[in-house]
Amino acid sequence: MNSDLRLCAVSAAADDVLGARVYTAPERPSRTAFQRDRERIVQARAFRRLAGKTQVFTSRGSDHFRSRLTHTIEVMQIARSVAEALGLNQDLAETLALVHDIGHPPFGHAGERALDECLKRHGLRFDHNLHALRIVEHFEQRYAAHRGLNLTLGVREGIIKHSRDYSADEYPELAGYLLERRPPLEAQIIDLADEIAYLTADLDDGVESGLLEIDHIRGQVDILAHCYAQVEREHASVEAKFLFNEALQLMQNVLTDDLIATTKKNTSAIGATSLDQVRDHPARLATFSALAEAHRLQEKRYLYNTLYTCDVLSLEHEKAEQVVTELFDFWINAPQELPSGYVEEIETEGLARVVADYIAGMTDSFILMQYAQVKRTVRRK
Repeated sequence: MNSDLRLCAVSAAADDVLGARVYTAPERPSRTAFQRDRERIVQARAFRRLAGKTQVFTSRGSDHFRSRLTHTIEVMQIARSVAEALGLNQDLAETLALVHDIGHPPFGHAGERALDECLKRHGLRFDHNLHALRIVEHFEQRYAAHRGLNLTLGVREGIIKHSRDYSADEYPELAGYLLERRPPLEAQIIDLADEIAYLTADLDDGVESGLLEIDHIRGQVDILAHCYAQVEREHASVEAKFLFNEALQLMQNVLTDDLIATTKKNTSAIGATSLDQVRDHPARLATFSALAEAHRLQEKRYLYNTLYTCDVLSLEHEKAEQVVTELFDFWINAPQELPSGYVEEIETEGLARVVADYIAGMTDSFILMQYAQVKRTVRRK
């Protein structure tokens, strides 16, 4: 068997089923279908707006904190390196990494929770993967002949399924997305590349913010402690902040290498020599080893207990949820105040979904501007 997984990779051929588009598009001999999708995503307005959306911290504290866009770029770098090492379709992996967070609303997960709670009152839910699909299929308008970006089936399937599986019974509207099959390895690695990126970045930004201390992290996060000790042995007299930076990079490399090795091991263990065998396997094959998974869970608990739920961020999250909820309720009660293009969508999409769509597309700065404007409007009445 080959040392890599080329036989299990998604084909780059335009006539492959995963390379199909809803609308006929002229071929470009110099570029694969997934390279063209990558360019369509990078040129999308929703992609550009990621620069103004919170990852963990708003940029008010420091220009150096990750935004949703810089996080996306870091995920893309990891995903492409994993795909290259495994012999997978690098263009598809890179494209899926670039689009994986395009459906996130402002204020990070706090904004997503608030929108979901608002929609629950109307019998609906907010799911950033499904919202991303709405963006690329409906909201982006760059072509004269159709709405949406007209992305390949492979990319649209990966948008939906890279981080979870959906039931056809529960989501009949997704029936065309091969829900009975696992996603290709190119999609499976995205969620884990995402984990690697934020596990590294959130420690970095946490220390930058002053909310986390290097010595405390070393005492609570085993994988970082091991990496720090190795770096310290090699650079004994170097300042702690530089040792910490080196340890973070080493930790990212350790997790990335583990993902590569374990995915290769899992795929070889079932004797997979084709994409169909990967897609028909009952479980995902892209995983961490048991040790790396234990390290991941330990660090994730640490970040949740010491950073994500700390008093400073909890206050930011409460404010974010208040802004989202009050704006949602305002437009539910005054739909005529929505932009005209959104008012036109109400008949087909329903008012609650349209309001959520409008809010989800906003950047942090724009939603705060809208909030201030709405508060002035309410006071005048």
